[in-house]
Amino acid sequence: MFLMLITVVFYLGNSSDAFLILRAQERGMSVVSVMGMLIVFNLIYTLVSVPFGALSDRIGRKNIIIGGWLLYALVYFGFAFAQEVWHVWVLYSIYGLYYGLTYGITKALIADIVAPELSGTAFGTYSAVVGIINFPASLIAGILWQGWGNWTGLGAAAPFLFGGMLALLASFMMLFWKLPQS
Repeated sequence: MFLMLITVVFYLGNSSDAFLILRAQERGMSVVSVMGMLIVFNLIYTLVSVPFGALSDRIGRKNIIIGGWLLYALVYFGFAFAQEVWHVWVLYSIYGLYYGLTYGITKALIADIVAPELSGTAFGTYSAVVGIINFPASLIAGILWQGWGNWTGLGAAAPFLFGGMLALLASFMMLFWKLPQS
């Protein structure tokens, strides 16, 4: 299924959120500030999930997911170049918007395109693919940031540039993916 390939491309650049936290701390955020930032993220995610879910019921899920992935790319490119603590706050707030645009809506899209008797298999496959790809995504991010063996890596911006580029590629792939006819 082409949607699973698109999912792999996107999630290969979606490393653990721990890298965002490390970047925030590298930019000068205290642990207390990081906790506050996470609260704001969750508040935004919570507030926008239902309205964007309802919007996806009216206008379709694919374009909203693409929009969310483009926001993700913006956030990751922003994290690559963030210099100030306030940059991190703004970017992580937008990251909450990305989550609200994509997390539940992607699962709703899966429900839309599979036969009801295969929904458990489809959700299980999607979750397995995302779960399996999380390890190599974070490993790649860590290697890009700090290197491996004698190689010292490309620095803190590298995993965010990588993630942003893959999000753009996945968005482009999703744009041309044809929804199966029901």
